[in-house]
Amino acid sequence: MTPSDRDAGKFEAQRLRKLDRLKSLGVDPYGGKVCHPESAENIKQRPCIRGICDGSVVESAEGVAECAGRIVLLRNIGRLIFITLRDSSGTIQLGLSKKALGGRWDLAEMLEVGDLVGCRGRLGKTRTGEITVWAQDISILSKCLLPPPEKFHGLSDPELRYRRRYVDLWANPQVMQRFKTRSEVIAAIRSFLQERSFTEVETPMMQQAAGGAAARPFVTHHNALDMDLYLRVAPELFLKRLLVGGMERIFEINRNFRNEGLSRHHNPEFTMLELYQAYADYNVMMELTEQLIGFLVERFCGSMRIEFDGRTVDFSRPWRRVGYAALFSECTGCDIADMAAVRARAAQLPGGSEGQFDAVDDAVVVDAVFEASSSPALLDPTFVVDYPADLCPLARRGADPAYAERFELFVSGMELANAYSELNDPALQAENFSRQVRGQEDSLAAMDVDYVTALKYGMPPAGGLGIGIDRLVMILTGSASIRDVILFPLLRPVPNVEQ
Repeated sequence: MTPSDRDAGKFEAQRLRKLDRLKSLGVDPYGGKVCHPESAENIKQRPCIRGICDGSVVESAEGVAECAGRIVLLRNIGRLIFITLRDSSGTIQLGLSKKALGGRWDLAEMLEVGDLVGCRGRLGKTRTGEITVWAQDISILSKCLLPPPEKFHGLSDPELRYRRRYVDLWANPQVMQRFKTRSEVIAAIRSFLQERSFTEVETPMMQQAAGGAAARPFVTHHNALDMDLYLRVAPELFLKRLLVGGMERIFEINRNFRNEGLSRHHNPEFTMLELYQAYADYNVMMELTEQLIGFLVERFCGSMRIEFDGRTVDFSRPWRRVGYAALFSECTGCDIADMAAVRARAAQLPGGSEGQFDAVDDAVVVDAVFEASSSPALLDPTFVVDYPADLCPLARRGADPAYAERFELFVSGMELANAYSELNDPALQAENFSRQVRGQEDSLAAMDVDYVTALKYGMPPAGGLGIGIDRLVMILTGSASIRDVILFPLLRPVPNVEQ
């Protein structure tokens, strides 16, 4: 047991004794109710506040407030107790007077930092001008038994903040605001797309074939049907089935799962926006991407030039567009067609070694070198267009069949969006699927035969777009890690983390 664990144990023992004292007074420490509390921010914005003079209270009915929240600061100065109460909107001060509370004063004296309380009282101001609810009644709603962050200046250990988000949210107001912003961003995306006649849909998260992206899935088992299923790596193949069915503009915001590593840009469970538009192509998707992200940056950041990851990122339109092959040559000094030079460069990558890529397809080697050498250089928003066709089994080929009509959007070296002109030729799609699974012994490699069947009924030409919501929120909130914008990110197990 660590010293901090021992301290927490002592703290809990002290508070448990206080809990027993409350019960001896006939108070249920978890039985209080506040049916219609008003938010702290709403109370402070009331029109009647303007008429309050220093040191006075409001006698009218409009000056009575009922609020609830967590105690984040408490000052006991004898016959007066001042409490700073925090709810999801902010903070407000409570004034507790022994004279006003009468028989409830014993309860008031047992309140502690961290406790959840309800209060009803008249509005007033202190001599310093602080808006205060002068309590006529106070009740405890839930007793806090574990130590709150010191002085409620917030949790500072990032790992502890992620593991105990339930403390992080009420101890750090900026964290609460970040997740409110995330919710507002998703609502704004929905509104933006619905105004452009897109219909929101839901597709299966458990699938019989893991398809739609080159990623390793999580495997689960359905007992009643005695069959393995896969948590989806992408909703793409089901969304394009809906194009076949005649839904011409569709989108989905939902979770994807990829059984891969953790980093500041990666979480195995993440949120994606994926949309499809019939009779469009990747050029239309580029325009839509610029419009949508530009709209969000301006709305939530107030400027097209924002600070992110230690530098200024300029979202002013139009954004740069550069071909994959040209950028590859620019950043690596290798011609993309000179595989001897590309493989030699691959062996020099961090963690690379001689012969590491000998059994790997050329296209995979090219992309490994591109990801390591080219994407970090893309700081301002940049569309990288026309990817090698072998990397894009679901995309339409371009005028040069060696390249596909695909783009990826990079911001500050991070991939933010991916889009295609969608392949709708069933024979070519079947061939691409077969090439993907050929020679693979991995039991997860399987062709989605039903998707090929759907294409045989005819899918309109279409553009498809995927945007990582978590990474987008990182940019809009200036967050350094994807864990900062996911309420409960996946973390490695740590022994004895519980207090």
